[in-house]
Amino acid sequence: MARPLFLSALLAAAPAAADVFTFETPSENIQCSVGVETDTSDIRCTIIERSGPPAAPRPPGCASDWGHVFLMQDRGPVQMLCEPVSRDRGGWDRADYGVTGRFGGFVCQSSRQGLDCRNMDGHGFFLSRSVQRVF
Repeated sequence: MARPLFLSALLAAAPAAADVFTFETPSENIQCSVGVETDTSDIRCTIIERSGPPAAPRPPGCASDWGHVFLMQDRGPVQMLCEPVSRDRGGWDRADYGVTGRFGGFVCQSSRQGLDCRNMDGHGFFLSRSVQRVF
């Protein structure tokens, strides 16, 4: 059973030592977890099923899934991770289309086109089934 996610409500409370928020897009194809601590935050998003070329070439030595997992701190560039992808769906809070959430040093917007997340330095990613972009 999906629960609607009210991202702004999550931000009303000050973070404890470390708070973790999870959400997924309505398609259940993109799942993210956000860790917020007193002076830092990070976001990790996984696109379960994707098509098209990955946002960056596969690094040498990557023998696992590539182009599915994106990690970003509140400052600095996005990292793509070489690791197995969980294909589990559902059970996460829902970030309905048209919702914008602010977590620590991030702003994410869910739309029918995909999920756009940016950090305080302007780095970020756009994820959809057919397009994955890092900037």
